[in-house]
Amino acid sequence: MQHCLNAVLIIDTDNEVTRKHWLKHATSERGHRLHCSRPSSRLPIYGLTDGKPCWHRNVETFRNSAKLKLMLTTGHAGAMLTSIKLPIVIRAEINLVLVVVTALGLLSRLYGINFPKAVVFDEVYYGQFVSLYTKQVFFIDESGPPLGHMILAFGAYLGGFDGNFIWNRIGAEYSSNVPVWSLRLIPALAGSLCVPLCYLLVVELGYSHLTALGAALLFLMENSLIVQSRFMLLESVLIFFLLLAVVSYLRFHNAQSGSPVRLAWLVLTGVTCACAVGVKYMGLFTYFLLLGLAAVHTWQLIGDRALSNGVVLMQVVTRFLALVVLPLLLYLGFFYVHLNLLYRSGPHDQMMSSAFQASLEGGLARITQGQPLEVAYGSQVTLRSVSSKPIPCWLHSHKANYPIRYENGRGSSHQQQVTCYPFKDVNNWWIIKDPGRQDLVVSSPPRPVRHGDVVQLLHGMTSRLLNTHDVAAPMSPHAQEVSGYIDFNVSMPAQNLWKVDIANREAEQDVWKTILSEVRLIHINTSAVLKLSGSSLPEWGYRQLEVVGDKIYKGYQPSGVWNVEEHRYGRSLEQRERELELHSPTHIDINRNLTFIAKFLELQWKMLTVKHEDSEHKYSSSPLEWITMNTNIAYWLHPASNAQIHLIGNFVTWTLANLALAVYVLLFLSYLLRRRRKIEDIPEATWCQLLQAGVVCAGGWAVNYLPFFMMEKTLFLYHYLPALTFQILLIPVVLEHLHTHMLRCASLRRALHGVVLAGLSSVYLSFRTFSPLTYGQPELSAEQLASLRWRDSWDILFRRR
Repeated sequence: MQHCLNAVLIIDTDNEVTRKHWLKHATSERGHRLHCSRPSSRLPIYGLTDGKPCWHRNVETFRNSAKLKLMLTTGHAGAMLTSIKLPIVIRAEINLVLVVVTALGLLSRLYGINFPKAVVFDEVYYGQFVSLYTKQVFFIDESGPPLGHMILAFGAYLGGFDGNFIWNRIGAEYSSNVPVWSLRLIPALAGSLCVPLCYLLVVELGYSHLTALGAALLFLMENSLIVQSRFMLLESVLIFFLLLAVVSYLRFHNAQSGSPVRLAWLVLTGVTCACAVGVKYMGLFTYFLLLGLAAVHTWQLIGDRALSNGVVLMQVVTRFLALVVLPLLLYLGFFYVHLNLLYRSGPHDQMMSSAFQASLEGGLARITQGQPLEVAYGSQVTLRSVSSKPIPCWLHSHKANYPIRYENGRGSSHQQQVTCYPFKDVNNWWIIKDPGRQDLVVSSPPRPVRHGDVVQLLHGMTSRLLNTHDVAAPMSPHAQEVSGYIDFNVSMPAQNLWKVDIANREAEQDVWKTILSEVRLIHINTSAVLKLSGSSLPEWGYRQLEVVGDKIYKGYQPSGVWNVEEHRYGRSLEQRERELELHSPTHIDINRNLTFIAKFLELQWKMLTVKHEDSEHKYSSSPLEWITMNTNIAYWLHPASNAQIHLIGNFVTWTLANLALAVYVLLFLSYLLRRRRKIEDIPEATWCQLLQAGVVCAGGWAVNYLPFFMMEKTLFLYHYLPALTFQILLIPVVLEHLHTHMLRCASLRRALHGVVLAGLSSVYLSFRTFSPLTYGQPELSAEQLASLRWRDSWDILFRRR
């Protein structure tokens, strides 16, 4: 390529002689000599293709010409071209509208995020986990996977937070060691970036940039989304990943086939879907929606006869790997990082199995490390019920008998009580005895107990044998009473033989193992299984948990499974010496390492099944109250003034969103019925565009809202925010469709323009009106606060002065 002062000469020929001739003698048609110079889009271009000259007005018209190519040649001509030092120029297109809405999003969410310097609503909840992360102490949060907590902890790490703060109440002032701005930074950034993502999402749906700008402005001025993103909370992070996942998938779907960035967008879709689910389980709903959309598009791809079988197969496999396999691997990766970071014993250990606890540094590991692995005849053990979650309990007995008669008049055996006790106690120790021998010590070498062996369990402190018989249990009369046998010489023989049934044994290794083995103890005489009933005994049983013999026990039930938690080999022959031995602490140590998959499966199962008892909350609400914003949440109240922060949405935006959803449903149903009658009011491309917008926006609202009607948990208004995000996007989508395809008359379109301007003005006025409750400043008077109570159900508090 040669650049000229008055024109630019471009030579595209393989003929060396012709090329040299034109470089030496070429003169433009206008009589200007072609001299080498810097390129300029203002200069005309003289192009030579295969020896045929062709003029172009400027660089752009030359680039757009389908007839001309720029060919780099080798040899003498290539050396001559490379000797010319040209500047390397990068051309970039900048969408100034996108830049502006991004800047406004950052300003609206980041402005004053260090105010108030006090704990705001659920910061008291997430802050505890951030502190535990900082100290690398294990915890379990049944509300969601660990990625969200790790993101918040990363913000704390950036600010140098040491984890030393007591998160005990809302409104507590942060101490000087708490980097408030850093703790709230990442949620605020995520909330800010949601504004341009809304813009991009609407553009990818095929709507105009003006429509996309309207979507961004509506999202920008939504008070509830601003409040939720300005504090150490996770909803804004979740919404960010949801929007990014949808935008990425639409970019992938809309990209030209064969484009190198197309695969990158698909991979980013899988990554962001995994991140959304990793922040909160609510992300699953949008993930499944995208999977459904991808399945439809893939089905259409399979039906394209223009593509070869190999291409179709490669596309299907690629999508499966990116949208299914990759998110699954990333989800496992989040737990892998979580479990490796939190390696120390913590307050939630007791919710986990003994094996899991023993894998942590400290806690149970201090007791169980190094203890003998194989349970033998003469072993001293504590037996923990596998089902006793979240409060653990151990098989227990004490010097107290069942009452002769219960409150309902039923009689008992009056033998020694056997219970399940939720605290560490010397009365939790039992000795595994061989029924054919009297020895209570471990032989040398030890004789391990195996699956199927018959044993007796002798209570260490009282020397009573574990017994059950055909006597109704005190609280569960359908099951048998379990007792420590006392010979009252009343024709009630001992029935104290138990078969060891190891539920999780390996085929080649059936030895009863400490911590690892899950054991059922089956009564020989009655075939009853030793089981935790779940009932609590009355005062005479010290409110301890009832243990029974269940004759109708079927399959695997955690309540009938036990594992050895603490274990040592008994060495004392005499009862007094044995009692002293049982009172002494166990400091025998060995490490019980579980594999990552075993730890992951246990932790995941606990998160899905273990539910803390939900208590009624002052600001809890039902899903029906969310649509009309019939409720609010007071996030923070100043202890001495009327300054306060509330989760209250933009009333105008919520109303318009509900109206847009109703209009879209009517449009969809009317078009669907008319198309069934072979009446096509709009082009096929427009119908597909409207349908796709409905799947993303209306479908996004539905999958993030309707499942809450089936959830038995305490719900709050902020649970509605992901659904609201997609619902807001319907407003500009419906307006553009009405403007382009429904309103044929120019006067009606001008009227719609006026309505849109009035609506945006109302949205802005509503945003400004409630901004003191969004940002907590400026402080309002009692009269001003009272005027903001647009609904009687809103709880806005103020002090009269």
